[in-house]
Amino acid sequence: MKITQVEVTKKTKEGSRIRGFARVTIDDCFLINDIRIIEGDEKLFIAMPSRKVEGEDGEVKYKDICHPLNSETRALFEEAIIAKYNEAE
Repeated sequence: MKITQVEVTKKTKEGSRIRGFARVTIDDCFLINDIRIIEGDEKLFIAMPSRKVEGEDGEVKYKDICHPLNSETRALFEEAIIAKYNEAE
């Protein structure tokens, strides 16, 4: 697997830790939209696309729509996205 394209849109909103969104293409044939770039306490990190779901107990939770299955793949995504974020104006 190879990340073949990363697009970043910087966006800030008062009171939010979201700093932007990324769009990642894998192997020139698979696209993932709406990866959030979030400002953590110590560094930027990414959050994969998710949707709200209501549990049986009525509690609202968020469930990833897609996500890396191992830490190496997550690091690959995070490094590519954060590098592109740092280059963006």
